[in-house]
Amino acid sequence: MQRKSISVAAVAILVVTSLGSLSLAAQKQSDEQLLSTREAVWRAWFAGDKAAIEKLVPPGTIVISGGEKEWKDQAYVIRSAAEFHDSGGKLVRLEFPHTEVQHFGSVAIVWSTFILETEVNGKRESSSGRATEIFVWKHGRWSNPGWHTSAIK
Repeated sequence: MQRKSISVAAVAILVVTSLGSLSLAAQKQSDEQLLSTREAVWRAWFAGDKAAIEKLVPPGTIVISGGEKEWKDQAYVIRSAAEFHDSGGKLVRLEFPHTEVQHFGSVAIVWSTFILETEVNGKRESSSGRATEIFVWKHGRWSNPGWHTSAIK
């Protein structure tokens, strides 16, 4: 009887450990897709890619930027991306040195620091800051309906 109890306990430990590993593997895969989507949003903006922005940044989006009085929406995001791109602006460098992800069901919050370098009319400009981005898993993909960015001085 004692041998049977030990076998049952060993199987239970194996099952729990396996499920935990599967859960971590699924979470890691989900985070890779999430962070890939996050980068796609940033790159779509700098490229002035209206179709990608419309797909990734849904109607109803709210954008808040440090030091700016007005909140923005999807239309502003599309318009400002087009203006940057049409002025000859290019993204030279984009990095996220530190990122943390929190999941709440189908919603994920991505906390990051960023470094970027752009070029407009041959003049390069570097900036860095913090970003808090909201992502929602819906219809088999992540979308980015809101974020807040602030510059680091």
